[in-house]
Amino acid sequence: MSIDTTTMRTIHPDKLHRWVSDLFLTAGSSATEARLTADHLVLSNLSGHDSHGVGMVPRYVKAIAAGELVLNQNVEVVTDTGGLMLIDAKRGIGQSVTHQAMAIAIQRAHQSGVCVMGLRNSHHLGRVGHWAEQAVSEGLIAIHFTNAVSQHWVAPYGGAEARFVTNPFTVGIPRPDADGGPIVLDFATSAIAQGKVRVAYNAKKHTPEGALIDHEGFPTTNPGVLFEPVNGRTGALTTMAAHKGYALAMVCELLGAALTGGPVTIPKNQPKAGVWNNMLTIVFDPARFGTQSAFEVATREFVEWVQSAKLAEGFHAILMPGDPERQTRKARAQAVPIDEGTIVEMDAAAATIAAASNGRGPGPLSAQMVQV
Repeated sequence: MSIDTTTMRTIHPDKLHRWVSDLFLTAGSSATEARLTADHLVLSNLSGHDSHGVGMVPRYVKAIAAGELVLNQNVEVVTDTGGLMLIDAKRGIGQSVTHQAMAIAIQRAHQSGVCVMGLRNSHHLGRVGHWAEQAVSEGLIAIHFTNAVSQHWVAPYGGAEARFVTNPFTVGIPRPDADGGPIVLDFATSAIAQGKVRVAYNAKKHTPEGALIDHEGFPTTNPGVLFEPVNGRTGALTTMAAHKGYALAMVCELLGAALTGGPVTIPKNQPKAGVWNNMLTIVFDPARFGTQSAFEVATREFVEWVQSAKLAEGFHAILMPGDPERQTRKARAQAVPIDEGTIVEMDAAAATIAAASNGRGPGPLSAQMVQV
């Protein structure tokens, strides 16, 4: 039977949170781990980043079954020299172990002014902007270089086949709510995130021009090139901003993984079902420079100057990094949209958990969705 994946249904975020939390509780997570995981995934959807939201649940369930995602892990501090810390996540669920690691780094930054923290061997740690937001909520600046280890999705600049993953770069800068809230820069170094290609594939939509090449290296807007091999070969994402995105992806790979002792993205390190992340994070207290008042005034003045520019045709405002997420959270506060293809995958994940748990679990998500 063919499935119409072009339609969307919605669910209240509280119901979605309960469903995700119940699924991970049934899978074996502690109450805290299940809550942190649901918090992160649902907030990603609320922020408009469906690629890093609840649609990742089926991938996580497969990783649990493959033994590549270990529930209820506590992070281990491997190296601590004061301002430098290396933390091993032991392939724990990223939404929990990264929260733990960031809490340690934030505490150290409050104590010492700065912490350079390497986190290795995390399972998929989700939307990295979430971790920048964890730091800026404490008045700190955070810079993140992250690599990902899974199937190779991204072609290097000048290449016609994939060699690495989407390696995000992220910066969080605190700013008073009265001035619009924090600046949060968070982007994949690929033209678009791989998860956004998955969302487009499930919804039977095209990707933007210039984001993909097919198995022969030719440009395409068909997301199926990543998921439907031709003679054993798949297509690839391109890098954002051509050679610039490629260079930044290399920096994220080397600082996030090679430096921290985590796996780099080469064939021998490729997991069967999971997604592993390694991340170098720099967290520091801007107040320690002694320029806090001037920093806030200069930031406010510069933002006002930038946003005073004449608008280009088709634009209604000049946004700051982090504004689109804040706007989408307001728009989705009562209803999170999920495409039909993703709902089918999540129902299957729930059925897998139920089969392993004597029928327990949250039941099919589809039963709680409302047709748009």
